[in-house]
Amino acid sequence: MAAESLVEPPQSSLTGVARVLVNAGKLSAKSAEELTKSARERKISFVTALMSANSVKADDLAHTLAGALALPLLDLSAVDLQKLPRNIVDNKIANQYQLIVLGKRGNRLFIGAADPTDQEAVERIKFATQLTPEWVIVEYDKLARQLESQSTTATETLESLTSADFEFDVTEEDPSAQEADAAASDVEDAPVVRFLQKMLIDAINLRASDLHFEPYEYHYRVRFRVDGELREITQPPVAIKDKLASRIKVISRMDIAEKRVPQDGRMKLKFGSKAIDFRVSTLPTLFGEKVVIRILDSSSAKLGIEALGYEKIERDRLMIAIQRPYGMVLVTGPTGSGKTVSLYTCLNILNQPGVNIATVEDPAEINLPGINQVNVNDRAGLTFAAALKSFLRQDPDIIMVGEIRDLETADIAIKAAQTGHMVMSTLHTNDAPTTLTRLLNMGVAPFNIASSVLLITAQRLARKLCENCKKPAEYPRESMLKAGFKPEDLDGNWKPFRAVGCSACTNGYKGRVGIYQVMPITEAIQRIILTEGTAMDISKQAEVEGVRDLRQSGLIKVRLGVTTLEEVINVTNE
Repeated sequence: MAAESLVEPPQSSLTGVARVLVNAGKLSAKSAEELTKSARERKISFVTALMSANSVKADDLAHTLAGALALPLLDLSAVDLQKLPRNIVDNKIANQYQLIVLGKRGNRLFIGAADPTDQEAVERIKFATQLTPEWVIVEYDKLARQLESQSTTATETLESLTSADFEFDVTEEDPSAQEADAAASDVEDAPVVRFLQKMLIDAINLRASDLHFEPYEYHYRVRFRVDGELREITQPPVAIKDKLASRIKVISRMDIAEKRVPQDGRMKLKFGSKAIDFRVSTLPTLFGEKVVIRILDSSSAKLGIEALGYEKIERDRLMIAIQRPYGMVLVTGPTGSGKTVSLYTCLNILNQPGVNIATVEDPAEINLPGINQVNVNDRAGLTFAAALKSFLRQDPDIIMVGEIRDLETADIAIKAAQTGHMVMSTLHTNDAPTTLTRLLNMGVAPFNIASSVLLITAQRLARKLCENCKKPAEYPRESMLKAGFKPEDLDGNWKPFRAVGCSACTNGYKGRVGIYQVMPITEAIQRIILTEGTAMDISKQAEVEGVRDLRQSGLIKVRLGVTTLEEVINVTNE
């Protein structure tokens, strides 16, 4: 026996699962060393080599590791795998390290694996997700079947998809457009074409607002923005990046030969009688052209004012302002905060046969029947200011300016508001009071601002809780007071809700709702503007007049169970 132990390798040469099994008496040190060497030569994991050699059964391995490492054990056969979160970890990483995502809570990501000792997998997941992995032991054979199922589905996505259900609208009069479409039809059955179609359909089904096709040196990834958050969907082969960019440019009426400068275009997808518009932008990067496709949902422009999330007092203030015969209404917020949808909703309310409405946008995102829409074209000299000057000779009643970017545009818009026109526009500022100081900093005279601006709306978009899975949450009273709740707000039986996550939503959220600060320009605020007061002075006066700031408006949504406290804090932090 002693002689035999001399030829067996010392346990110190073993690591990870092998050491656990040897210590538990499930495997001899010699067998462990041989399997380790075999796995290294075959470039597979130790657990895969162990299972193929039938040295230990899968359930025995799982129970041994769970006991030795004090980790939870989960039976995958008792889990509804369709309800597990998807697209948090790329399929390539999941297959390479043989793991499955089981759930996410805060910054912790629960990972199911047969080998929880793989430190390389930990670092890779940390880097890819910016989350901390928490291991859960699962049985190897059940995990392998699930990974194989996911891999088969991904392959079918690219190779088996047909384009029978939809088509691109190519009703252009431009001969070059028709030639481009003819060229595109020659490759209609190519995998790249079907892959693009699949991505567009998936984005629509997931209610995404944008698709990002991003080339890097060694990989290519596709991300969707769903409910305001970017999610990695897949990593197709990097070799398709140029073909995919060319295909998108062809159907968007861009110059496929020009790859050195950014380009903009549009395309339309037809589902039977329904059509969906897309705005396309390309940008040359170090390793190819990045393409971003914005889905233009025309139904969002036809929403009623109630559907946007305004509270009654805010909605009433806005409706009173836009019904005035002249003056200026400004909507402010960062890119992607829903400013355009708010303006379109107001225009639809005002759009009557006896009213002449004109808009100048960069670009016009959604077609509004009965409204004259103009696209900015800086190269041709059609700027916001030039279009505004022309509008004033077109007998308008209501003018919408996509964005006030400079003093010239601001001056013309204000003069229009002072001479019998209702003017609506947007600015990029943090809240309503700072919008007025922004106009002052641009060089607009204080008396012009005070006499023309009627109301300013600042807004953000917060993710809505999924009604199917949201659950009551407990927060310390001090934390809720610190977040902005008043002591009297915490009285009563109401409780905030937290996001849980189910098959019908994304990490506990589904859809978005607006959070608004609606500030009418009263006589008191006009006096502050005329004396060139600061944004803080205006903010204090607005608070005295009962104007809620963005945080207070968001906390109302928390009390109503529409969103979470974490989401409100996230979107209203300045």
